[in-house]
Amino acid sequence: MSAQKGPGAQEKHDGSDLRIAIVHARWNSTIIDALVAGAKKTMLASGVKEENIVIESVPGSYELPLAVQRIYAASQVQSAASTVAGGMGSLASGIGDLLGGSNSTTDLQGSLQPGPPEPEKPETKGSRHAFDAIIAIGVLIKGETMHFEYIADAVSHGLMRVQLDTGVPVIFGLLTVLNLGQGLARAGLEGGTGDEAKGHNHGEDWGNAAVELGVKRKAWGQGKIAGS
Repeated sequence: MSAQKGPGAQEKHDGSDLRIAIVHARWNSTIIDALVAGAKKTMLASGVKEENIVIESVPGSYELPLAVQRIYAASQVQSAASTVAGGMGSLASGIGDLLGGSNSTTDLQGSLQPGPPEPEKPETKGSRHAFDAIIAIGVLIKGETMHFEYIADAVSHGLMRVQLDTGVPVIFGLLTVLNLGQGLARAGLEGGTGDEAKGHNHGEDWGNAAVELGVKRKAWGQGKIAGS
């Protein structure tokens, strides 16, 4: 009886309130595309709204830590802008109600002539709050030089630093494989080699991990700890 590799039984979590980003490299795009699709598939199955899944790409895996850091910062800017816009809208509505409900006998209301109708604003799709989790996806295939080792080490440490510095979960989706066949197998594609020829798509695990950590991070932020 062979041991089953992987995270074991997945916990079930409701991702309907989450906003999650996928940042992926473009090197080895056949494998990358399958991994991204796998992550998106399981997030949708957990209730994450499609419009709340944001996908961004960078040239290679070495660029992932910076991209993850900056895209999270950008989502914080979006969140702040959305909050300010909502507050201004409420203020304007309150002023309008105040003027409209006045019983004054002056001609103040009469002097307030209606202006031209405002143009319709395009509907904003998706949530604008800061990302609850980010998945970083890249594929490194060992070659004849030390390039593989240096990049794998730098990216691994960089992504860990980003999640500890920001407090947002960064799911490690960097495949470090010895050959193309291993990469194909771990993306669930035909052509894989070894024990996992057309194996399990690891992107699906990363999508589940993003939902789980996104939900738990929210709970931890509210002082909620399971079993206590």
